[in-house]
Amino acid sequence: MSLVELLAQADERSLAASGLACLDRCVPLLGEDDEVLRPLWAALAADEDWREPLGRARDVLGGAPEEGDEAAVLAHRMLGAVPEERASGPLREWADACSVAALQVHRLLDAVADGGRTVSARREGRTDDMSPLVAAELRRQTTILEVLSGRGAGGLRQALDLSAEGRRVLRAVVSRRARVRR
Repeated sequence: MSLVELLAQADERSLAASGLACLDRCVPLLGEDDEVLRPLWAALAADEDWREPLGRARDVLGGAPEEGDEAAVLAHRMLGAVPEERASGPLREWADACSVAALQVHRLLDAVADGGRTVSARREGRTDDMSPLVAAELRRQTTILEVLSGRGAGGLRQALDLSAEGRRVLRAVVSRRARVRR
């Protein structure tokens, strides 16, 4: 099943976790430690209101850069677009936008060209000639939605673990990119 189809079938909790996982993997672009979004994960797991932890995360991570690194701008936009209320419509729109943005971030940071397909085509299942970083991100997004499907808190734990793995990969890419620019 394609990523687009999985997102279309996801419930509110899965949509919130999917979007949060995409954002979580992009935290290295925001220059913060890996724990900054942990309170949002906790609120989601406890099925609590996440407005307060969201506000704190936005305060810590600051506003979007006005210019510069396109990947960092995309990551800041994901954070800025988090719906304060976890309702199906806004969450679906946000999770979908986060999916596209996270794939675009990985495409921008990958040292290998990603063939001629668009990010939208990748999400629909056209995966030929994908670059390694984009392919890994697409797999993570798909796997996260699959583990969230009907697994409750256990699925959230797995989603968090998969996201942490992706965050480590992206942190290494960002670090390597910074060394090359020096």
